[in-house]
Amino acid sequence: MMKRFFLLALTMMSLSACSEVELFSHAVKTSREPAVGSVTQQGTFKVGKTYTVLGQTYTPRETYSFSETGIASWYGPGFHKGRTASGEVYDKYEMTAAHRTLQMPSLVRVTNLDNGRSVIVRVNDRGPFKRGRVIDVSKRAAEMLGMIGTGTAKVRIDLLPVESRIIAEAAKTGMSTKGAEVAMNQTGRLPDEIIRAGGGGALQPVSIQTASANVPGHVAGGNFYPDPVVTQMPVTPSQIYVQVGAFGSQENAQKLVSRLASVGQATVYPSNMAGRTIYRVRLGPLDSVNRADNVLSRVIAAGHNDAIITVQ
Repeated sequence: MMKRFFLLALTMMSLSACSEVELFSHAVKTSREPAVGSVTQQGTFKVGKTYTVLGQTYTPRETYSFSETGIASWYGPGFHKGRTASGEVYDKYEMTAAHRTLQMPSLVRVTNLDNGRSVIVRVNDRGPFKRGRVIDVSKRAAEMLGMIGTGTAKVRIDLLPVESRIIAEAAKTGMSTKGAEVAMNQTGRLPDEIIRAGGGGALQPVSIQTASANVPGHVAGGNFYPDPVVTQMPVTPSQIYVQVGAFGSQENAQKLVSRLASVGQATVYPSNMAGRTIYRVRLGPLDSVNRADNVLSRVIAAGHNDAIITVQ
């Protein structure tokens, strides 16, 4: 299996950037997951153990308070009908996503900061494994967010705490939570059967039809898919940076700025966090995702392996 993994990794060198990301993600997933024959369509709650990919270590955890900004990517045809990390079958027509640490399932709102388009997706997979990306959305979600053509987008991710806790509890009972994301996009409420199973009686139960002439949608692969409703958020200016470090000491931050002189012009950005000043060292603003990727690669090559791409 490992031999197959490395052959796949070598093959990526001749592919385009988008194909490279998809193939590598697939290689990592298939190298550490059982065969597709063991997929499940029942509800499964999963967090997982600490794992390392490309020198980066990730520790999944169950949380109901989470928000981040960064660069989103999407994955589609190469994974369609394959097995996700949660055990479900990946369907590119559904509103799902892959995240490196959030529990599966969980519900997050993804907002495209460039055009203000915002949708809710259900996390059921692990990834993305390309440095500088914070979430991989399904092809359908990418279409709704308006990021198919670009392949990436500046996004904000906000976990829905109440609804995520309910679908987690429902999944722990063995109930499938597929479709919860569609209901949230269309009605702003979870289906009543999931609310009951998840112990969320305080929420107003709202049923959702999944195949009816009264529900807008489309047919793909012989299946009916209700169309989610896109929320239009206000567009506020945002910039891309490569963040190399964060310090409690301004002196240490300035020392890092000096060490980064060979890479580019770095700046210290002070911010308040829980009553304490944190000094973040960043390169930027950068005018494109490609430019940020290039700068990130140079920073990592210079020995700063914890550097990340951030959006502010």
